[in-house]
Amino acid sequence: MSILAWIIVGLIAGLIARALVPGEEPGGLLADLLVGILGAVVGGWIFNAIGIGGVTGFNLWSILVATIGAALLLFIYHAVTGRRTA
Repeated sequence: MSILAWIIVGLIAGLIARALVPGEEPGGLLADLLVGILGAVVGGWIFNAIGIGGVTGFNLWSILVATIGAALLLFIYHAVTGRRTA
């Protein structure tokens, strides 16, 4: 998959994951992009480990896998950082 496809899939997955997972995340569009790209890697690894194809290119399946991975990363982030009081 090309770098441009990773960026587009990562950005879409990061935005969807941020909308699905409740809580405050630092950063803006760049943070969403990084979470989405890392989510694509994590999601692809998990899906390949259980025998289902991972991220395969710029398609709906890859966006779904990346979104699941990004949401998992955000849940872990919230579990580690906990709730902050202002």
